[in-house]
Amino acid sequence: MKWDNNGLPSMRPKSQRSNPTQGAQAASQPLWAILKQKQHKMGLRKGKTKSLLESSIDCALLAVEIYNKPRATFRVESFIAHMVMAWTRLLQAHFHQTISETYFYKEKNGRYKVIDGEKKAWELKTCIKEYGLLTDAVKSNLEFFIKLRNKIEHRTIHKDEIGIMIFGECQSLLYNYENELIKLFGQEYAINESLAFSLQFSRLRTTKQQEASKQILSSEYREIIDFIKKYRQGLKEDIFNTQEFSIKLMQVPKISNTGRNDLAIEFVNWNSLSEEDKEKYEKLTTIIKDRVVKTEAINPGKLKPGKVINKVNSHSPFKINQADHKNILAIFKIRPYKEFVNDQDPFETNTKYCHYDEAHNDYLYQEAWVDFLIANLTAGRLNKEIWKKNYDEKRTLDINDYEI
Repeated sequence: MKWDNNGLPSMRPKSQRSNPTQGAQAASQPLWAILKQKQHKMGLRKGKTKSLLESSIDCALLAVEIYNKPRATFRVESFIAHMVMAWTRLLQAHFHQTISETYFYKEKNGRYKVIDGEKKAWELKTCIKEYGLLTDAVKSNLEFFIKLRNKIEHRTIHKDEIGIMIFGECQSLLYNYENELIKLFGQEYAINESLAFSLQFSRLRTTKQQEASKQILSSEYREIIDFIKKYRQGLKEDIFNTQEFSIKLMQVPKISNTGRNDLAIEFVNWNSLSEEDKEKYEKLTTIIKDRVVKTEAINPGKLKPGKVINKVNSHSPFKINQADHKNILAIFKIRPYKEFVNDQDPFETNTKYCHYDEAHNDYLYQEAWVDFLIANLTAGRLNKEIWKKNYDEKRTLDINDYEI
């Protein structure tokens, strides 16, 4: 048996290996044909590992197909959902090949957790932790999409505003996936030869970006936009600037010194450039790109919990204390409390009223929250019996029913 560079058995005989012309042929084929070819190529024996790997690649290809359809609805949601599934099944395939069927959650008594008659497999977050070989930038990219998926799964994003904002992260999510796929199962599983570059309307893109700038200010998108900004700002500079977290591309027309047989698109490997060439590219990027400078705000206009309570008590006939305030915050999902709902992200706040201050590990509140409390206490819509009963029963209230 022959072994490849990864220490794994060679997956295919030489007669099945790809040749350089296959990529151009595959690019024009429909998705079902691509999938069939990929499955034919796979040299793993029939079984759970092969099934998981094929399913993973299917999900990734379907994610790209949906994303590149300009008239497709729910493009962003579908791309994220399918890429999360692709990553999950890729790592599960690796686990099945290396540690067999032990990538499942267990009860305290040691038995496997069972849902609807099936063992509950590790979710992507757990797979990443147990795998332990991803770089910090790749992990940050994946964590970003896991959290974003949870944010948007109950929302409908009709337009491309969010997609335009996170294009770089989406591209990195796909590139990172293929790199890990090749590392775990070999070069013959590369899927880039099956994909064509999507065509772009440059003027339409500019118009879309202008529309997005207006749309992201609406209340429908504000919470998701705040999450994206806060996540990016919370990253270390060296991770934020990596291509593994977000790919930054420049499109420059090539108008001189081009042969008739030259490729229309060329990618430059930064690591292979000489220092002289790197300096030339740096000069080019200073002409074209808008530099994003991240600055830290000093919480302007934000209130600490004690200040909120003092303001409410000075303007309302009903007085509240810290325990009352905690109950109200929890039942309206203004900020997370572990004793109310387990395993919540500290950033999961209602940003209209509250923000998480990571540097000080506490929460600050808007004047709008003070106004909300005063209005509802004064009108009698809220009282101690309501918030105490709902908090004790771990029930939440829809804040829209209480907003004026």
